[in-house]
Parts: sequence; structure tokens; C-alpha cells
Amino acid sequence: MERSEAYGFSAAISGTFLLSCLLFSALNREQRAPYMDEAFHVPQAQAYCEGLFQQWDPMITTLPGLYLMSVGIVKPAVWLFGWSGSVVCSTGMLRFINLLFSVGNFYLLYLLLCKIHHKNKTVSGFQRILSTLTLAMFPTLYFFTFLYYTDTGSVFFTLFAYLMCLYGNHKTSALLGFCGFMFRQTNIIWTIFCGGSVVAQKLSEAWKTELQKKKEERMSAMKGSFSELIKVLQFLTEYIVSFKNLVTLIVLTWPYILLVIVFFAFVVINGGIVVGDRSSHEACFHILQLFYFFSFTLFFSFPHLMTPSKIGNFLRSVWKHLIQYSILIAISLFLVWKFTYVHKYLIGDNRHYTFYVWRKVFQRHDLVKYIFVPAYIFAGWSLADSLKSKSIFWNLIYFVCVFAVTVPQKLLEFRYFILPFLIYRLNIPVPPLSRLLLELTLYVVVNAVTFHLFLNKTFQWPNSEEIQRFMW
Repeated sequence: MERSEAYGFSAAISGTFLLSCLLFSALNREQRAPYMDEAFHVPQAQAYCEGLFQQWDPMITTLPGLYLMSVGIVKPAVWLFGWSGSVVCSTGMLRFINLLFSVGNFYLLYLLLCKIHHKNKTVSGFQRILSTLTLAMFPTLYFFTFLYYTDTGSVFFTLFAYLMCLYGNHKTSALLGFCGFMFRQTNIIWTIFCGGSVVAQKLSEAWKTELQKKKEERMSAMKGSFSELIKVLQFLTEYIVSFKNLVTLIVLTWPYILLVIVFFAFVVINGGIVVGDRSSHEACFHILQLFYFFSFTLFFSFPHLMTPSKIGNFLRSVWKHLIQYSILIAISLFLVWKFTYVHKYLIGDNRHYTFYVWRKVFQRHDLVKYIFVPAYIFAGWSLADSLKSKSIFWNLIYFVCVFAVTVPQKLLEFRYFILPFLIYRLNIPVPPLSRLLLELTLYVVVNAVTFHLFLNKTFQWPNSEEIQRFMW
């Protein structure tokens, strides 16, 4: 890191932390009591602070990673400063832990951008810092920095595991992946992604060798047609069934394989992936979650995914492959018809943005959900096109993991899209400054509106004196 870049990075992370502290103070003045899911998380953490590790709230559906980490952070304050347990384990102090995680996330995002794009010498230090600042301000993640939720810590350990994977420290990566799993069980998918990215790298190297043997051009030339995809799948099958290749891959990825085995053992012993109330967290084949994720990504990445060149390329692709796209639209319409699920929380809780998205948009008319199909297809195509700099095998493992982490979820919840979005955003080519500034402006505006609504536009339910607030 050059001196000027170091100064710029220090200023960015310090300024962001200062702004976050001011927002944190404002939020805690207005909402001192636990809010929403904090009503479960805060008492559970306080029980752990008192040493009551056998006590467990059955309404909590995640493992106790957040509470164990909280005790490990706040308890030393009791010994060092003589503070009472009621102070260090108060709602405000517990929320502050996520603020500390957010600083770690800022640094990890910067390191990941540097590592992933280290070969691109045209990327300036200012672009890296601005990209980091933008991702650190990503609205869905940034908002939950200020509440005692699992999201910020979950992202921290998952990004840390991904960074260690990129540096080849796979045992450390798997250990950090276990920590992420302890925050949220579905993070096991991103442990698989880390192992899969190692496999994808080996496959890419073998594929390039295969192309050189056949005196074909470059790997990117194999992208596009159905016949070319068949060749890739044929190569993939031949490579994996080779005992020598399989042993090589196992030796490379054994820490991740071990963690996946631990996960399956947990599922068998626990009788499922959810540890608490399972009635509201039943898995289903909700394929439309992919469409919602594509749309979510299109909105928050519109400066990169909706450029005139991309729109033009998409229209030319549709014109060139009209039959294939017609079939894709027909399949998508069928999926929308058969697999649109509406969770009871989606239509029963008017504090969440998704409630209003569903009521104001999708429930306006029965045909609305079908009208969005072309937009879903464009969003998915544009996302995949933005990742074309990555190998076809990397793309394969990424989209399989996105499928695995979103489709089984019945509830439309934007928080489930945070990690898939960040992994995508980190791996696209670093955008030019104009697009970064536009993206940052979007995030700042969305954050400003979100905090304004949360702090100032309160309301009450009938027959309840409790103050309610709008949130993600």
C-alpha cells in the first residue's frame, strides 16, 4: 500500500466509524429497549453474560455464536475496568459489538478487493478505497450494524474465511467458516464456496491445458452456446472421475470437507438445520428467490448492470437467440405460476420494507408477478455478464451456492441476499470512478431514508402502546 493510499484508507475507515458512532448514539437514544428480533437476542446474550449457558430461548433459530463472541468481548471489560455485568451486557453495549464488527468488515472488504484484483494494475488506490467505502455502506448490511442481530458478525467471519481461502490458508479459512456457521447455519454454503473456488481454480488450469492440447483458442471462446457448455460438462465429468484428480482435490480441500461433515452430523443430531422454532422456518423449493435476488442486485448495482452497452448487448443476445429466450420466458412464467410462495411474516408484519413491496407491487394485480419475468431474465443475464471475467467453473460454483442459500427460504427477506451480493460485487471488475460515485450516492440516499424512517416515522398498532418502526 502506497503512503497516499494508506492515508486515504485511514481517513475513509476513521470517517466511516465516526459517522457510525454518531448514528449509533442517535439510534440508542431513540430506541433504548430491544427491538424486533433483539427481544430474543439480547436476553439470551445477557443470560450467557451471567454464566447461564444452559438457558436457551426456543424462539431463537440460530446457533449461539453471536452470544459466545459477545461474552468473549465484553467480559474482559468487567475485569479491566471494574464495570458491572449489567453495564457491559446492556442493550447498547451489545449493539456496539456489531459496530466493532463493521470496522473489521471495512478492512476485510479492502483486503479482498486488493487480493482479487491485484493483477489489474490500472486500478488506482482511490478506486479501491471508494469501492470499499461503497460496500461498507451497503444499505441492508449497514443498517443492521446498529442493532444486535447476527448479520454483521456473520459477514465478518465469512469474508475473513474467503480472504484466507484466497491466500491459500485453507485450515484457517475452514476454522473461520466454522465461526460463521455458529452465527448462521446457512453460512456453511459459503464454506462450500471457498472450497469450490479452490476446485474451480484447479479445473481452470486443467481446462486451459486441455484447450492448448486441442490447439483451440482461449477458454473464453468456449462460453456461449449449448454445445460448448456440453463440452465443458463432459470435461468436468472426466476430470472428477479420475482417481488421481479426485485425490488431489481432496488433499487441497480437506479442511472444508471436514467442516461439511461436521455440518451434516449437526443436522442429523439436531433433526434439521434450525435449532429453535421450526414452524416458521420450513424449507421449500422457492425458486423465485433467485428472481428476487437478481432484482435486488440489479437495483443496488444499477450503475454497473444497467449501462447502455449492457442493455444493447442483451437485446442483441435476445435477437440472436430468440428461440432460446422464448423457451426461457415460458419456463420462467411456469415457475412463477407454480412456485410463488407467500410467507405469513411477509404479509403479517408492516414494519418491514418487503411488506410494502409485496402489497404495493405484487398484490396490485394477479398478472403483476408475470409482468416482471423479462426484468428477471435481464437482471440474471446482466449479473452473469458482469462476472464473465471469472472462469466458467468459478461462475458455476457461485451460482450453485446462490441457489442453495436462497431457494430453500420461503420468506422473502433482503438480509438473506447480503452475502451473495457482496461476493458478486467483490468479484466484478473494479468499476470506473463515475459509476462508483453513483453507486455510493445511491447507498447514502437509501441509508438516509432508512434511518429517517426508523428514527422519526414511528407508529403504533391498535391495542398496543409499543412504538413500532420501519426497517429492512
